[in-house]
Amino acid sequence: MATKFTAEIGIIGGTGVYDAGLFSDKREVKVYTPFGDPSDLITIGEYAGKKVAFIPRHGKGHRIPPHKINSRANIWALKEIGVKRIIAPTAVGSMRYDYKPGDIAVPDQFVDFTKGRESTFYDGGEVCHISVADPFCSELHDIVSHHGKKLKYDIHPKATYVCIEGPRFSTRAESHFFRDVMKADLIGMTIIPECPLAREVELCYVSIATITDYDAWTISSVTSKEVIELLNKNIEKIRKLIAELIPMISLKRLKCNCRNALKGAIL
Repeated sequence: MATKFTAEIGIIGGTGVYDAGLFSDKREVKVYTPFGDPSDLITIGEYAGKKVAFIPRHGKGHRIPPHKINSRANIWALKEIGVKRIIAPTAVGSMRYDYKPGDIAVPDQFVDFTKGRESTFYDGGEVCHISVADPFCSELHDIVSHHGKKLKYDIHPKATYVCIEGPRFSTRAESHFFRDVMKADLIGMTIIPECPLAREVELCYVSIATITDYDAWTISSVTSKEVIELLNKNIEKIRKLIAELIPMISLKRLKCNCRNALKGAIL
């Protein structure tokens, strides 16, 4: 589908990272996809001379639970309007004492413990075995890590993110399993299937993970109230980081191989 609205960088995240004057010349557009409706309308604006598209992962008002997000529609819609590079802020729990609430992590690996999500664009007709040995864009990962340090944030550039189905939090037994056996550093519910879907359509993808709590392996248990309170405190940090990143993101994609992800993958 042709569209007159275009963008170069996509942001998938929650309310607060794109408003309050960060973008100029904003407009909302609806994009139709073969996979149904995206989470919401896409906001397209301009910042530092670049066109940026934002889609709220959970819809406006946070009405879509993590296991019901139509990630195929979200990724397809961003691809449709010309996006090549995706920044994906997300809230996570910590599996280690030195990754503290309030810190930011930039995952470089994931473990998929989701169960019933539509996780590929290749359901039939063609078979595609996409490589996700290194699932996140190496160039975007380095840019985020560098600028997080430049802002003097407590930022962790190496982290394994275990993604669970949700919407419930983990039992203590599960949390200990993910920490002690799987050696995960972070736990969350949203980067799967976003990350591998982006790879299937040759888009660059990086996650910026805001640590909101220690998971259930500690004495205390996780509550939604605590997660939201900490996330709201960190919104300004994420906005500042994104404002630093956008001018530094090259649109030529010469330092990563995400643009060639399908080479040799389709049978």
